[in-house]
Amino acid sequence: MNTISTGTPAHWQLPAGLDEVLPPDGARYEQLRRGLLDLFDCWGYDLVIPPLVEYLDSLLIGAGSDLDRQTFKLTDFESGRSLGVRADMTPQVARIDAHQLRREGPSRLCYIGTVLRTMPAGIVRTRSPVQVGAELYGHPGVESDVEIVSLMLASLSQAGIASLHVDLGHVGIFRHLAACAGATPSQHERLFEALQRKSDSDVRAIASELAPSAYTDSLIQLVRLNGDMGVLDWARACLPADDAQVSRALAQVEQLAAGVSANAPQIEVHIDLAELRGYHYHPGVVFAAFTAGHGQEIARGGRYDGVGAAFGRARAATGFSTDLRTLLMLTQTPNGSRGAVLAPYGSDDKLRAAIARLRARGERVVTALPGVPVYMDELGCDRKLVAGADGAYEVVSVTASD
Repeated sequence: MNTISTGTPAHWQLPAGLDEVLPPDGARYEQLRRGLLDLFDCWGYDLVIPPLVEYLDSLLIGAGSDLDRQTFKLTDFESGRSLGVRADMTPQVARIDAHQLRREGPSRLCYIGTVLRTMPAGIVRTRSPVQVGAELYGHPGVESDVEIVSLMLASLSQAGIASLHVDLGHVGIFRHLAACAGATPSQHERLFEALQRKSDSDVRAIASELAPSAYTDSLIQLVRLNGDMGVLDWARACLPADDAQVSRALAQVEQLAAGVSANAPQIEVHIDLAELRGYHYHPGVVFAAFTAGHGQEIARGGRYDGVGAAFGRARAATGFSTDLRTLLMLTQTPNGSRGAVLAPYGSDDKLRAAIARLRARGERVVTALPGVPVYMDELGCDRKLVAGADGAYEVVSVTASD
């Protein structure tokens, strides 16, 4: 850790996992933010801006223990109630849909804002992601899942990220198989952890503790059920064929994969029935997007029906989210810094008019201040505004001697 001469922590240091966006990335950040919000608007999604802090019980409703561990907690001196700094905006948006808007038909909402987490995560290992995402409420069909996954992929393409592929799964299959196999809560959790590690030996060891059945055998098969669309045929062959709930879940995954492929034929679709992202939160289909060279997902989502019940109105729901900081790191868009024009300081009306015309055209114009040196590279100026012989001002390129 950097320290000043007295041995105390340097005053300019930030806590671990917290960072700031500096030039020229600040311009790229804002361009990306605006571009994503414009994209959401084109798809019919309305922007909502929830508060940074809420009552803790509201933030954690239906979110599971994982989010509880990630949430900073404090006490509200005014009410005496526990507050939380949001670690995920999705419960807030669900509250807005269920309690504030109370629309009768499907509702499309989007959001963007900083969240704070107790532990770093993701590709950039930050505790303060800028969460951006979209949620679709009020439609229980796979068609809304197709729309959300397609919007997720369009968002990543908008950011300039190439070589994308998407993983599709269904948490409900594992939940149902484990329950029918008679797994205790402890065995259920151990199976979940083993499947996340893709540990065939551990899954077999835990399954051996259960009474032999078709459902126990199916749990063992889940580790291998990943690959292209052919995996679904394999799943129908090795999972209980007469189980309506399993058949329905496989049909949903198949319809989702077909819809995503139709909307984004250039995207590789991968099926993984042992992928349980958001296991404690999502009861149905789940999905995640990946890009070449990175093992962690860069966007994720799934269906979370019924979360609005705690706010007085249960609604079908599906959505996705990503982190703007991650997209900024991965983006292939040009550097956000652009050339600028250096204008001289003065009160000449012609000078003021010339500066105004340039700025009206979208040019970046920086005025030199009197009494201090001008450093063109620090100001990002590659041109300057100069007066001609007739008193008119014109823009000229900066030469090496300037």
